[in-house]
Amino acid sequence: MPDTLTPFPASIDDIRAANARLDPVVRRTPLLSSPFLDEIAGRRVLVKPECLQHTGSFKFRGAWSAISALDPDVRAKGIIAFSSGNHAQGIAHAATRHGVPSVIIMPGNAPAVKIANTRALGAEVVLYDRETEDRDEIGAKIAEDRGLTLIKPFDDPLVIAGQATCGLEIATQAAEAGVTSADVLVCCGGGGLTSGIAIALEAEAPGLRVRPVEPVGFDDVARSLLSGRIERNDRVSGSICDAIITPTPGELTFPVMQRLCGPGVVVPEELCLKAMAEAFNRLKIVLEPGGAIALAAALYMPETVEGDTVIAVASGGNVDAPMFTKALAEL
Repeated sequence: MPDTLTPFPASIDDIRAANARLDPVVRRTPLLSSPFLDEIAGRRVLVKPECLQHTGSFKFRGAWSAISALDPDVRAKGIIAFSSGNHAQGIAHAATRHGVPSVIIMPGNAPAVKIANTRALGAEVVLYDRETEDRDEIGAKIAEDRGLTLIKPFDDPLVIAGQATCGLEIATQAAEAGVTSADVLVCCGGGGLTSGIAIALEAEAPGLRVRPVEPVGFDDVARSLLSGRIERNDRVSGSICDAIITPTPGELTFPVMQRLCGPGVVVPEELCLKAMAEAFNRLKIVLEPGGAIALAAALYMPETVEGDTVIAVASGGNVDAPMFTKALAEL
């Protein structure tokens, strides 16, 4: 991995343009609160439930932004993407709504509900073994053979701009709630959502500071922010937080996080199950483990957060029944 990284090419204007393309289709998710969660955290907790977004996660924002911006002739040939599930569903749904084909390269051990939903949303799914096979090699051959356009899950300017629209909403909603200063905890894999929200807040709500949140053992972003260079995880699977597991931060996203984000927060995955249970019990929303990790940090790791208010982005809710049942046992 080179030490000199490609600078992030998007701006707040790109984010606003993505917001305009998304405007007819996106769900403007609310900021939720509960006095019960405030009591657990010892401060005011506001939750941005992107689990209520189309396809159950924020990934629809980036998928629609990227696909809608393509030249129509290029778009018509079809889309290809890599994903463990949430980007897959976002791309499948956005491509189908645009009337174009999509192929998604997914790990064979991705949650069954995510594989099934991706197919149901209209995509062709190609499964691979992430321990022994190279998804980039598989995808590159299919893309070349069929003339498909690759849309990356996080290291793509148009995807990041679309995901950043979540940050525009947070800025507006926080102001309406009287919040001008707070840590904004964001579930973080490759950093597309995290960096996008950070850019949006820098322009619209500079008193709100983004903090990346990752599971123990897969904290490449937190370690990279500490060392000042991109670090790699030893493993590429093995966490219940499958939605936010990546080998490294993105080359586009990392410089943004370096410049704009506070220190990363690293959370034991058992706390994610507790957060899932509390989110269901107190807010009546369904979260997957990776989508609950920011809320887990807000509720159970108060020493890592500054200020009397914290905003947690609940990034996704695509969880299968056995995992959700395990979480509810925490109540």
